Amino acid sequence: MTRTIHCSKLGIDAEGLDFAPWPGPLGQRIYAEISRPAWQQWLTHQTTLINEYRLNPLDPKSRAYLAEQMEKFLFGGDVDQATGFTPPDVAS
Repeated sequence: MTRTIHCSKLGIDAEGLDFAPWPGPLGQRIYAEISRPAWQQWLTHQTTLINEYRLNPLDPKSRAYLAEQMEKFLFGGDVDQATGFTPPDVAS
């Protein structure tokens, strides 16, 4: 059974996540306020950051950086963009 929430990121009513995707209060806030489509957008952006900045998700500094970027991406703020990254042309 899906649950519908009002997504803070997208500003629309959409399907919510099945569980808190991150530990602690931030994870609970994401579960309560972020929709499945917005979370997928974050996962795509996170992958770009990991690849372009060659981050190791097991490294505590990298995890702290990603957590900071995740909060900014989902709830507003200046999010880092990978320098020189050009998204692939989907129409090709």
